[in-house]
Amino acid sequence: MQSKRTRLDRFMSRQLGMKRQAIRPILAQGRIHVDGCVATDMQQTIHQFSHVIFDQQILQNNQPNYVMFYKPKGVICATRDPHHTTIIDTLGPVLLGADETSQLHIAGRLDFNSTGLVLLTNDGSWSRRLCTPANKVEKCYRVELQKPVDDSYIKAFSQGMYFEYEDITTQPVKLKIIDSHSVEVSLIEGRYHQIKRMFGRFQNKVLQLHRLSIGNLDLDSKLQPGQGRRLNSEEAEIIF
Repeated sequence: MQSKRTRLDRFMSRQLGMKRQAIRPILAQGRIHVDGCVATDMQQTIHQFSHVIFDQQILQNNQPNYVMFYKPKGVICATRDPHHTTIIDTLGPVLLGADETSQLHIAGRLDFNSTGLVLLTNDGSWSRRLCTPANKVEKCYRVELQKPVDDSYIKAFSQGMYFEYEDITTQPVKLKIIDSHSVEVSLIEGRYHQIKRMFGRFQNKVLQLHRLSIGNLDLDSKLQPGQGRRLNSEEAEIIF
């Protein structure tokens, strides 16, 4: 699979095992089609999902895949691990097939003991858009706490907190009190253990952390822990 953008002549050279100079006459003969059109430019950009045909032979026909997964507790956000069950292990080949599943990566991780919405894709551009704080894609979590909370938490979270180790102050975080020991937290960045560390300033231990939504996409209420489903193109874009 072409994971990066490349020029047509370089792509064809790798695919056919020929020198790039030899691609020019093939191109002039109209034997190469890209995304349904006869290719005419050696420098045309070929990306991961370009559909490329040479003499009726498909050289590349990758399709973007977007998957919503309900992460259960005790499963790690990784594609492979020698010691623990991963999301890919749990998802299995049923949803997409073994080859397509093996090409997925995780767009926004959760801790080992956290649960809820995780997104997977084979589309690197999409996952970068999703995870870049400048794009302000909000992530919402339900948090269960050891001690009761009050309005002082709301003010502290809204002002951001200074993390000495990284020498940064977090972006403002929204906090909504649900009951004495439960809150909803919404943030647009994901510093290392950020939510746990912010509550740690109050000496209040996080007992459970569950991701409810990413952007405008909520975790499907029909999914059970350990289950996943494809996103359609509209859902993949509604996040932003």
